[in-house]
Amino acid sequence: MGSSTFRLCDVVLDESIGRSTPDVEHERAVAIFDLIEENSFEPIGHAGGPYKLNISLVDTKLVFSIKTEDEQAVATHILSLTPFRRIIKDYFMICESYYEAIRSSTPSQIEAIDMGRRGIHNDGSQTLMDRLSGKLKVDFDTARRLFTLVCVLYWRG
Repeated sequence: MGSSTFRLCDVVLDESIGRSTPDVEHERAVAIFDLIEENSFEPIGHAGGPYKLNISLVDTKLVFSIKTEDEQAVATHILSLTPFRRIIKDYFMICESYYEAIRSSTPSQIEAIDMGRRGIHNDGSQTLMDRLSGKLKVDFDTARRLFTLVCVLYWRG
């Protein structure tokens, strides 16, 4: 079961999400690019992909719709966003501080804020891995990139 079998080949964010700030758009584009370039994505109990992932927000719930590369339905997982609310709120607050710091602060101040930002992002990534446990097996880097996309969806929701 090589990495070419259990991986994402495409990620689509629901079109209802719309556009956001340049900073968020940049993070989203980088996360999708990085996610497709390198990921580990294994729907539990499925023989193998590669997979296409459609991420959407429906009635304040996160929806992961998974298909194979040839469009065969694999699974749809619906997750409550409640466990993410505090983490995402904290993450957006520190991101605002970070983007402001980039414009006006010293390198050591920027580094300190960035360390906090990465710590909160790691917490959200681990929460996502925990919520997907038994449904999807992903590595931590894949969870980090997915969490970035979850933040964008939540913010637009």
